[in-house]
Amino acid sequence: MGHAMALMRDESYHNRPAIETVRAIKLYAYSLERYGKSPYIYPLYGLGGLPESFSRLCAINGGTFMLNRGVDEILTDKDGKAWGIKCDNEVAKAKLVIGDPSYFPEQKVRKTGVAVRSIFILNHPVPNTNDAESLQIIIPAAQANRNNDIYVAVVSSAHCVAPQGIYIAIVSTLAETSVPLQELEPGVKLLGPYMERFDAITDMFEPVSDGKEDNCFISSSYDPTSHFETTSEDVLDLYKRITGEDLDMNINADTTDVDQ
Repeated sequence: MGHAMALMRDESYHNRPAIETVRAIKLYAYSLERYGKSPYIYPLYGLGGLPESFSRLCAINGGTFMLNRGVDEILTDKDGKAWGIKCDNEVAKAKLVIGDPSYFPEQKVRKTGVAVRSIFILNHPVPNTNDAESLQIIIPAAQANRNNDIYVAVVSSAHCVAPQGIYIAIVSTLAETSVPLQELEPGVKLLGPYMERFDAITDMFEPVSDGKEDNCFISSSYDPTSHFETTSEDVLDLYKRITGEDLDMNINADTTDVDQ
């Protein structure tokens, strides 16, 4: 329950107050009741639907959405405060700059680890899953003699991301050795035969400051988790750093207060 429902990433939750795990399990239960048969919401046509939605909202509010454009330079004043970015020969001005670590100089971020991911194309459902069209499997670290969990996410034509009969599986974890791809094997073995495999080993970074001094508000790199819980937490942290206020995302699904 600690890993599959509370989405704890290691065993350290055993040594923390139980209320954290209780809240997380309640969130899972509430989510399970809200839409379909799964506690998770995955956008049709894949995660590309998220930037597409943002681009529409951006346009409505008078913003400019530039596709396939790199950032050549973060522009700063004499005090080191960011006031815009430079792309090729164009300059975009802004009161602050928000981005992931890849857009910023190395002195503004620090390495936190290495994520290893493999994407598989299958022509069959994952064995022993009742031919499920989508899956999330979390292999607890203790069961694999590791320090970090292994994640397996599967999507299919049900999400409009693959042709009928084709399944996309992603296996990921936090690298602990000098042979990261081998660390994925407990998850890979669950998939059965596959048609294609694509591997990626990626350094992870986080900001060294909160951004208030230099107007550079930097997110953390995506970690290996497949449920986006940590990404959601990072977005909430960014919101607070930028606005100085907490974004209230609480939903009272029943009349029982978990703190009582």
